[in-house]
Amino acid sequence: MTEPATIACSHRGCLTGARQPLLTVPTYITFARMAASTVVFLLAIRAHSMRLALVGLAVYWVGDILDGWVARTWNQETRTGAVLDILCDRLGCGTFYVIFAFLRPEMTVPVGLYLVEFMVLDCFLSLAFLNWPLVSPNYFHLVDRRVYRLNWSPVAKSCNTGALLVVMLATGSTALATLLMLAVGAVKVYSLWLVRRIPAGTGGGCAVQAVRRGSAGRRA
Repeated sequence: MTEPATIACSHRGCLTGARQPLLTVPTYITFARMAASTVVFLLAIRAHSMRLALVGLAVYWVGDILDGWVARTWNQETRTGAVLDILCDRLGCGTFYVIFAFLRPEMTVPVGLYLVEFMVLDCFLSLAFLNWPLVSPNYFHLVDRRVYRLNWSPVAKSCNTGALLVVMLATGSTALATLLMLAVGAVKVYSLWLVRRIPAGTGGGCAVQAVRRGSAGRRA
C-alpha cells in the first residue's frame, strides 16, 4: 500500500527533526520551583502548619505557570522539559495533599482518591503524548480534541490540581470531596479508554499526519 503523501507541518507543538537541548531556561525554573516548594512543604510538616503548606502550594503554582510561560514565549518547549514538568507536578501536588490529610485527617479518603487519580492515572495519561510526535500534552488537541479538553484544557487543568482543595476548604464536606474525586477518576478512566483507540505514531514529524496514517493503516 502506498504511503500517504507527507506535507510540511505548520502545527505548533509537533516534533520537528531539530535536536532538542536537555537543559533550558524553563527546565531550570522547574527545578527551582520544585526545590523551593519542597523546602516550604518540609517546614510545614515540621511546624504542623496549614498556612505554610498553602504557601508551598502557591510557590509550586506560580513556578508552574512561569516555566510554562517562559517555554512558550521563548520557544523553548522540549519533550524532556514536559516530562520533567509532569514529574515535578506529582511531587508538588502529592506532597501538599499528603500534608493536608495529615492536618485534616477527616479528608483522608478524598485525598487518597486524589493521589491515585493524579499520581497514577493522570500521570499515565500525561506521558501518553510520547506515543505521538508532540512536544508536550498541551498540544494533544492535534491528536484528539476530546481527550485534550477533558485533561489539558485550562479548565481541566484547574480542576485537576485545585478543585479538590477548593471543595475541601469551602465546604468542609468529606462526602462532596469524595464524590468529586470519584467523578474526576471516572473522567481519567474514560480518557484512557479513548487514548488506547487512537493510532500511535512515534518519531518526528506531524502528529496530525501520524494519526491519519495510523487510521488509514487500520482500515486497510
